[in-house]
Amino acid sequence: MAARVAGLILAGGAGVRFGRPKAFATLPDGRTFLAACAEALAAGGASPITATLPPGAAAQDRQAVAAVPLAAPGLPMFESIRAGLGALLATPDWDVVVVLPVDHPLVRPGTVRALAAAGADAAIPSFGGKHGHPVALARAVAATIASGERAGPTLREVLHAVRTVVVAVDDPGTTANCNTPAALAAALGGGAPD
Repeated sequence: MAARVAGLILAGGAGVRFGRPKAFATLPDGRTFLAACAEALAAGGASPITATLPPGAAAQDRQAVAAVPLAAPGLPMFESIRAGLGALLATPDWDVVVVLPVDHPLVRPGTVRALAAAGADAAIPSFGGKHGHPVALARAVAATIASGERAGPTLREVLHAVRTVVVAVDDPGTTANCNTPAALAAALGGGAPD
């Protein structure tokens, strides 16, 4: 039986280096990063999809995304992960969650499917010999993060403590960290990243 997949978009940062919250930055086709991430997750089979957002923000794109505004600005990313996973765990109908940072809006749906199907405690993609995003977590691992049993302080420590597999993918979006306008342009083939 195929794994039932949930999606978590980490979009709670202020986007200081981008000049605005990256959740609402736009791609050349007019989609926001949040919408592009939600579409990739949904097309990869994820449902439900939740997004952590900056305090007071609402999901401007209605892509069937449940918004989880963070309690305060400037929280560490691991706290954003905990908040998002905590919200998702209220929904029983999933076995694995694919966690996608919003500054990776070019990830392909096939990557979501491949990571979700890995059958491990955690799975990370590899493209061109480099590890990237998103990361897939089994529900049991997600529960230990949300409860504070696994305290991080980053997801990297969690991945080292559980059975993590590396999944080779043909997806340059996994390593394209679009955290500045220049990095986005470079990922789209328009120049060198800063």
